[in-house]
Amino acid sequence: GYGCSDHYYESDTLLHSFQVLAKLLESPATEDIICDVGMPVLHRNIRYNCRVIFLNKKILLVRPKISLANAGNYRELRWFTPWTKARHVEEYFLPRIIQEVTGQETVPFGDAVLATKDTCLGSEICEELWAPNSPHIEMGLDGVEIFTNSSGSHHVLRKAHTRVDLVNSATAKNGGIYVLANQKGCDGDRLYYDGCAMISMNGETVAQGSQFSLDDVEVLVATLDLEDVRSYRAEISSRNLAASKVNPYPRVKVNFALSNSDDVAAPICMPVQWRHHSPEEEISLGPACWLWDYLRRSKQAGFLLPLSGGIDSSATACIVYSMCHQVCLAVKNGNADVLADARRIVNEESYIPEDPREFCKRIFTTCYMASENSSQDTCNRAKLLAEQIGSYHINLNIDAAVKAIVGIFSVVTGRTPCFSVYGGSSRENLALQNVQARIRMVLAYLFAQLTLWTRGMPGGLLVLGSANVDESLRGYLTKYDCSSADINPIGGISKTDLKNFIQYCIENFQLTALRSIMSAPPTAELEPLIDGQVAQTDEADMGMTYAELSIYGRLRKVAKAGPYSMFCKLINMWKEICTPREVASKVKHFFRMYSVNRHKMTALTPSYHAENYSPDDNRFDLRPFLYNTTWSWQFRCIDKQVNAL
Repeated sequence: GYGCSDHYYESDTLLHSFQVLAKLLESPATEDIICDVGMPVLHRNIRYNCRVIFLNKKILLVRPKISLANAGNYRELRWFTPWTKARHVEEYFLPRIIQEVTGQETVPFGDAVLATKDTCLGSEICEELWAPNSPHIEMGLDGVEIFTNSSGSHHVLRKAHTRVDLVNSATAKNGGIYVLANQKGCDGDRLYYDGCAMISMNGETVAQGSQFSLDDVEVLVATLDLEDVRSYRAEISSRNLAASKVNPYPRVKVNFALSNSDDVAAPICMPVQWRHHSPEEEISLGPACWLWDYLRRSKQAGFLLPLSGGIDSSATACIVYSMCHQVCLAVKNGNADVLADARRIVNEESYIPEDPREFCKRIFTTCYMASENSSQDTCNRAKLLAEQIGSYHINLNIDAAVKAIVGIFSVVTGRTPCFSVYGGSSRENLALQNVQARIRMVLAYLFAQLTLWTRGMPGGLLVLGSANVDESLRGYLTKYDCSSADINPIGGISKTDLKNFIQYCIENFQLTALRSIMSAPPTAELEPLIDGQVAQTDEADMGMTYAELSIYGRLRKVAKAGPYSMFCKLINMWKEICTPREVASKVKHFFRMYSVNRHKMTALTPSYHAENYSPDDNRFDLRPFLYNTTWSWQFRCIDKQVNAL
């Protein structure tokens, strides 16, 4: 789909797109429907991102994209050139494979609109809706009444309303009908495209598609009266004054009508109230749908999760459980594709997933990896949660492996490292924690490959990671430990949101085991216990709270703040709770830790993208991973400001 990336450079991608276009042109399913299809097109040796609009085996217009998405996760300027000739149309010479179907040698290519017998249609493409000078503005002023938009817009927590507001605002100011389709599902990378197809007229939503579902295809329909558009526009004098001066678009005449002469009595669709999901519902549904797509397309037999009994791994387990709920619901609603996928995954031709716990038992393995530093409390919490969601649960102890690894080091060097509570240095303390963490990663992959073999079942398991976005930002994780997995459904979600999600799961899935997990302080359990109790906590280790980390993350990425700018913003935000000197100390500590640990992002497990402050080094947050960690110039500027204050 949309995420072909550097495959757009390949002529094969262009060829196969035209082959599929030929199939669509020939298909009886497209008869008497004006179809608007997206594909890359090479015109005069320039590659454009285009809409190909056709009707009854004739291409009406190839409309190239004007505003390309080139921020955040998107790199369209790497593969495509924007069309810069406003209201200009050229001849496009069709390849033979299309000529044989349409009987056309050339078709219009450029910035034009379609004039049917009864209305005028214009096409807007994805990013163009978000641009400050969206084409629908000038098109609407020039009399275009119906706008189509095919988008590749990905899910971010709390973003859906923005897309809806943009569409409704477009038709509120200028009148008209806006038809938006959006990609849905995992397209082969970290993004989940979250649907939300919609039809809007004169500022109000008249049809709403689902944001999260396992259906590959969803069709949205609405019957609307074009006269409502015309009467709405007629009384907006400022619009009409601007329309009288607009530079007209080239019109492609289409001998076809979208309406019938005898449809006066046809029932008209009325406005609906858009129903938005809460952030907790979004976490429950978005990553769950992404996991299902990943599982079925990777052709593996399920997931394995190292379950520590803490909030992060428990939240990951709950997302898998939510996925099982979605699968059972889709099958109950008659989705034959989901049923076929489920049967293939569990390797049973007559299987029907009806109970989420039973399905979870088949496809989800959880593993508590104890050490001498683990408490009985976390062991019990993990076991109880596994029982309540139905996962196949394994308890094991890693002490023998840890002793063996440290023993090899001692034999070679003649030195035995100690934890700091036993008199060891900070280097020894950290190294001993890292050995435990890395052994867990090795064991996770071993059990993922062979657990089903021991149970007499075919296939292997995908290993799930569970480091949250705040820990990644701070670098509070061991490189190549349990954070190193195949995929991570919570890697783009903050600790604060995960806590709220856990509360949501207690209430909606009746997972009472989560209550004790919620109330326990987050801990890595890698240092020795004191009197059988955990002495190590995450926030003490990090030197900052998770709430502070979320603020640092948003300022660093979303607000584009370096150390000095962040300090300047925070002395106002935190003026009631911190002195400027304390703010300076906190900011310096964050940037020191962030830069020391940035190299870990190069090995970060592919994570579901859910936050705009994600530190994902792959393509979203492009920064160095070798820093001057003293930030000498920036910190001097902060010190100078502190002294002045």
